[in-house]
Amino acid sequence: MENAINKARVLIEALPYIKNFSGATFVIKYGGSAMTDEKYKEIFIQDIILLRYVGIKFIIVHGGGDDITSLAEKLGKKPKFIKGHRVTDKEMLEIVEMVLIGKINKDIVKSINNHNIKAIGISGKDANLIIAKIKNPELGFVGEIKKINPEILKTLQEKDFIPVIAPIGVDEKGQSYNINADLVAGDIAIAVKANKLIYITDTTGVKINGNYAESLTIKDINKYIKKKQITGGMLPKVLSAQKAVEKGVKKVHIINGTIEHSLLLEIFTKKGIGTEIVK
Repeated sequence: MENAINKARVLIEALPYIKNFSGATFVIKYGGSAMTDEKYKEIFIQDIILLRYVGIKFIIVHGGGDDITSLAEKLGKKPKFIKGHRVTDKEMLEIVEMVLIGKINKDIVKSINNHNIKAIGISGKDANLIIAKIKNPELGFVGEIKKINPEILKTLQEKDFIPVIAPIGVDEKGQSYNINADLVAGDIAIAVKANKLIYITDTTGVKINGNYAESLTIKDINKYIKKKQITGGMLPKVLSAQKAVEKGVKKVHIINGTIEHSLLLEIFTKKGIGTEIVK
């Protein structure tokens, strides 16, 4: 009986959040072990399905760096990086597109569709969703975002589809570019005026002075970047988060996808389990 009562209490605690977020749009950057480990992948999909049934609309942007490296090595193509960015020549771009569009994107869509929720896979090339330009000639076909055209996303959402986006952009001449998925998620969240932007990672938020911060403001972020306490792979996430809240996204969350049901815990509990970034 006590166990059943505790479950009821959990549902009651979640009720105000369900009321507030029904009909809202959340943009999810999906990456890390939550995307590659079968156990955590299934839990993430379960969370998405439950949240969709309570009325939350999703747009999912995924990465895939480890899978790209793995396939490149199998094909005899040695990956090369400059300051954390993958050097992407023509051959590597083909591998990137094969993995992101042809494999990972379709796997996520299939997993969601298996639960009788409609998902559809696209890339930034579809309907010119992501207009890009070259970031640095040294990096080859690595792009930065010039513009997001969100019309296709709005159309899909109106038809109750969850768009799942591979972070490949295209320039005005039709040239494809590999783009950092963290930055794509941030710019899409801004373009669709998302209520939340959520980064699913392998770390429990942003670590400051040896501890994970529960909440950070834009001012905090500027300070800790200057002090070099935010570096490496966390830097593009935090910079993207900062831009998003400056441009109108209400909150950004960075959470650990290897904690079971971390998405539900962050959204439906008072304390949450990751780092929230607010204006």
